[in-house]
Amino acid sequence: MMKEISVVIPSFNGKDLLEKNLPQVILACPGCEIIVVDDGSTDESVNFLKAKFPQIKLVEHKKNLRFARVCNSGFKKAEGKIVILLNNDVSPEKDFLKPLIENFKDKIVFSVGCQEIEEKEGKKVISGRNEAEFKRGFLVHKRSKDQTKKDTYWTFGGSMAVDREKYFKLGGMDSIFKPAYWEDIDLCFRARKKGFKILFEPKSVVYHNHETTNLKELGKIRMEIAAYKNQILFVWKNIRGVKLLEHFMWLPYHLIFTTIRSKGMFFIGFLWALSSLPKLFFRKRRI
Repeated sequence: MMKEISVVIPSFNGKDLLEKNLPQVILACPGCEIIVVDDGSTDESVNFLKAKFPQIKLVEHKKNLRFARVCNSGFKKAEGKIVILLNNDVSPEKDFLKPLIENFKDKIVFSVGCQEIEEKEGKKVISGRNEAEFKRGFLVHKRSKDQTKKDTYWTFGGSMAVDREKYFKLGGMDSIFKPAYWEDIDLCFRARKKGFKILFEPKSVVYHNHETTNLKELGKIRMEIAAYKNQILFVWKNIRGVKLLEHFMWLPYHLIFTTIRSKGMFFIGFLWALSSLPKLFFRKRRI
């Protein structure tokens, strides 16, 4: 059974995180195929992996392509029917695998998310189960207060198991959300539209110390602007009918007041989204 499972770990300049977390991944995933996709690192990640973990399948990007394309590269190389995506700053508990995989006995399950535990200011924060609503013209998501139920709106790209065949049927993660954010929400939204199930498994626990590569490499301001850009693109790509009309009715409000509250970042994100419209148009035609 374990040979039917692959683990894909995206990584960029993540030598220290891999050194810290990869041994626990190997321990928690016995017999699984483990793949690290190095996204054009400039540190010693590649040499380190080849020297210390020769049993790991290594996929090398010659240049930095960002999260969506890294995940897609990993899925293309994976041989397992189920692929588990783990960020390089995630460490799973040793018994997390079995309850996660058992959910795929239901043939219409697309993805299953793990329960994430993080220490923040000395307090344990539990997350992984999410909810969302369409509000003021946008899809607004948040952490669910109840982290015990099985249903969830979407699963985190940093700790989730996915049916590989269904992933390719949906076209994988969409690189239009480059550099990052909203790829996993978009993927799960499309899966729901196809009638697939999105689940959360509270028994599958991972420790996620958010030492985020994106913030380190690109900076907080750029990533906040990217979040606005991708929130806008998500609506333009996926939402139809009355909700899309509602979005455009609220857009002037956001261009004034949300721009003021965000110190201009929403407006920059909006302009960035506008520049992506040609790519979005051809994607929608292809779909």
